[in-house]
Amino acid sequence: MKIAVIGAGLMGSGITQQCAQAGFSTVNIDAFAAAQEKAKATLAALFERKVAKGRLTTEEADAILSRISYSTDYAAAGEADIVIEAVPEKIDLKKAVFKQLDAVCKAEALLLSNTSGLSISEIGSVTKRPQQVMGTHFFYPAPVMKLVELIRGLATSDEVYTQAKAFMHSLGKTTVDAPEYPGFIVNRILVPMQNEAAYMVMEGCSPEDVDTAMKLGTNMPMGPCELTDFVGIDVMLATMTGLYEGFHDSKYRPCPLLERMVKAGRLGRKSGQGFYTYK
Repeated sequence: MKIAVIGAGLMGSGITQQCAQAGFSTVNIDAFAAAQEKAKATLAALFERKVAKGRLTTEEADAILSRISYSTDYAAAGEADIVIEAVPEKIDLKKAVFKQLDAVCKAEALLLSNTSGLSISEIGSVTKRPQQVMGTHFFYPAPVMKLVELIRGLATSDEVYTQAKAFMHSLGKTTVDAPEYPGFIVNRILVPMQNEAAYMVMEGCSPEDVDTAMKLGTNMPMGPCELTDFVGIDVMLATMTGLYEGFHDSKYRPCPLLERMVKAGRLGRKSGQGFYTYK
């Protein structure tokens, strides 16, 4: 079985790694060669560390990396049995990607979207085969996190759902069936909690106190402010905005502090400054 992963960002490169580790020949496709070079270098360094720590032999690491190829041409997905799109969470971008995939992929290929909350029905509507399209929401980091949410669009066939579920299990994932509503299951519950934590900081609580309270009071491994910094404040704000616009419910209104932080370039760990400062 051949796999194509669209996007060489954190999620795309992680899903590519996961597929290769499971024994599948995988091509990672991204229009930007620089993104691929960065992903390739990061993955090589990761496996070097795994070998140095004795978690993998050199032969095992080389075998996994040999199953990964890279391309900037969508035509490279033409022979793939399963295509997993993992581009940024923008509906117009995802629809543009699926239009290109529809033009180059073989008729029986599964077209899967790693969206965290967008409409699968809308994404599939731009193709001539919406029955082949469904959502498979991985969590970051993809090779570590066990969960994948499965989301069917209105047109997704039973056969495609069954095949996608079996493939996720072959990757070692546990799957849950999520409704096709903004946020699905995890983000619909988790992100409003992070948003409420931002409100508490805006009202005068320190991020340290909010995180300490949640870690010691609920046994969370990471506090909500730490988690928001980890995933990216811009990502969290976009997800919360999607919930607000999708449900038209005031309980999902994004915290104004998040908007101010994003405008100031304080995006969390990736920018060096969020609720906390990172060196």
